[in-house]
Amino acid sequence: MSKLTLATLWLDGCSGCHMSFLDMDERLLTILEQADLVYSPLVDIKQFPEQVDISLVEGAVSNKDDLAKVLQVRAHTRTLVAFGDCAVTGNVPSMRNVVGRTSLMETVYVENTTIQQTPPHEIVPKLLKFVRPLHEVVPVDIFVPGCPPSADTIFYALQELLAGRVPDLRAVTRFGA
Repeated sequence: MSKLTLATLWLDGCSGCHMSFLDMDERLLTILEQADLVYSPLVDIKQFPEQVDISLVEGAVSNKDDLAKVLQVRAHTRTLVAFGDCAVTGNVPSMRNVVGRTSLMETVYVENTTIQQTPPHEIVPKLLKFVRPLHEVVPVDIFVPGCPPSADTIFYALQELLAGRVPDLRAVTRFGA
C-alpha cells in the first residue's frame, strides 16, 4: 500500500501551529511512516502537487496571495484541515476588520514611521477588504481549533485522518487552548 500525502500551508498567522506541529518531536517519524510530506514551509518544495490527500492550512485569508494559495490548495486536496484558530475563526489577523485596511495601512506606513511615509504598492500583497477564516473562502473538511493546537491534538487528528477516520476533537481541544 502506498503512503498518503500530507501538505501544510501557512497563510496570515504567527506560525505557532507549525511550531506545535514540530513539537510532535519523535511522533513526526510515526506520521512520516504513514504519509509523505509533499509541501510545507518546513521543506524546500516550491510547487503545490497535483493531488494531496491531507492539507493542514494555518492562518486566515487576508491578502490576494493567501486567496490564490488557498484556492489552489483546495482544488488539489482531498481533505482540507483548518489548522488553528486563525484558520478556524480569523482570530488575531481578523482584528484589522474593525479598523479597515486603509486605516491600517495609514497607521502602519505613514503615522508610525519617519522614513518613506507611504504604504507599499509593490512586493507586499494587496490586502483583501476583510480577513476571513478558511471556511468563508473554501469548503473545509476538518476544524482543529487552538491557539495553537497542542502537539498532542495535532498528532491525534493526523493519526485519525491517516487511518481514514474523522477525528472527534471535542474531547481533546477547545477554542483558544
